[in-house]
Amino acid sequence: MRERTKTVQIGSVAIGGGNPVAIQSMCNTKTEDWESTVNQILRLERAGCEIVRVAVPTMEAAKALREIKSRIHIPLVADIHFDYRLAIASIENGADKIRINPGNIGNAERVQAVVDRAKERNIPIRVGVNSGSLEKELLAKYGGVTAEGLVESAMQKVEMIEDMGYDNLVISIKSSDVLMCVKAHELIAQRTDYPLHVGITEAGTVFSGNIKSAVGLGIILYQGIGDTIRVSLTGDPVEEVKSAKVILRTLGLRKGGIEVVSCPTCGRTRIDLIRLANEVETMAAEFDDLDGVKVAVMGCVVNGPGEAREADVGIAGGIGEGLLIRKGQVIRKVPEAELLSTLRQELEAMRLERRN
Repeated sequence: MRERTKTVQIGSVAIGGGNPVAIQSMCNTKTEDWESTVNQILRLERAGCEIVRVAVPTMEAAKALREIKSRIHIPLVADIHFDYRLAIASIENGADKIRINPGNIGNAERVQAVVDRAKERNIPIRVGVNSGSLEKELLAKYGGVTAEGLVESAMQKVEMIEDMGYDNLVISIKSSDVLMCVKAHELIAQRTDYPLHVGITEAGTVFSGNIKSAVGLGIILYQGIGDTIRVSLTGDPVEEVKSAKVILRTLGLRKGGIEVVSCPTCGRTRIDLIRLANEVETMAAEFDDLDGVKVAVMGCVVNGPGEAREADVGIAGGIGEGLLIRKGQVIRKVPEAELLSTLRQELEAMRLERRN
C-alpha cells in the first residue's frame, strides 16, 4: 500500500510513495503557552518524533504557531475543530499541515475558504473522521458506528475537497474499537491512494493504550497499510513516540538505534532486574546511532550467557555482582552497582569502533 500511495510533503517530511512510516505525536500543553509547548516539542524531537500536532482552539493559539514554528525542528500540524477562521489563521502563521473535519468546520463556503488558503500555500490538509463524529444519516444507514460508515464518511469529505479543486490530502479514520479500525483501514486502502494517518483513537492509558495500539497498528501496518502513525496514550506524549518506534522496529519498518531484550525474571533472580532493565532501556535512547545493536539484560548467571548469545552485548545478574557478555562470551565479572556504567562504557566503545 505505501508504495502505491501519493507522496505528500509535510514541511521537511515526505509521507506516502514508499517513504518510511513517519512517527507523530500531539502536545498536551496549552498551545497559547508557546514556551511550554516548545519545550515539550523539543523533548519529543529528542525521543524521535518526526511530525508534531498541536490543538488550536483559539485565535491566540493560532497566532502562537509562528513563535513555536521558529523554535522547533520538525513539521508543525494545527488541529482545528468548529471554526474555519482558526484553520486560515493557522496556515497564515506557519502551520505545515492542518487537520480538519469538514463535517464540523462549517458550511461549504467556509470549507472552500480553508481549501483556497491551503491551496495558495500548498499546505496539506488531513481529513479526519472518527467514530465519535460519524454523521446521523450514516449512523442510520449502517445501524450504528461501523467500519463501512467511517470509510463512507471519509470519502465523502475527500470528494468534497477534490471538487473544490484540491488534492493535497492525507486521510485518517480512527476508532477506539481496534477491530473496527483495522477493518476500516482495509476497506479504505482499496478505495484511495491518498496517504493514511493511522492510529487507534482514545486508546487509553500507557498500559492498556500500548496494548491496543500495538495490536491494531501491528495488524494494519503488517498489511502494508499506513504512511504515518500516532500511538494515542493518556500520558506523557514522549511515551507515544517511544511506543511507535518499538512497533515499527518490531514490524521491520524502522531500523536504527538499540534493541533491548530482557528476561521476565524468576526465582533465580538475585538483582533488581526490573529497575536495571528500565535504566538500560532509557540509556539506550542515547545511542540511537548504533543501528542494529542488540543489548540483553538477563537476571541470572545460569541462563545469562546462553540467552544473550544472539545479542551484541549483555549483562547478567548474580548475587551482588553480574557478568558482562559480548557475543555470548563472558568478558568479566562486575559488581552489581557497576553493571549499568559498565554497559555504558561498552556501548561507547562500540560507537567509537564504528566511527573509526
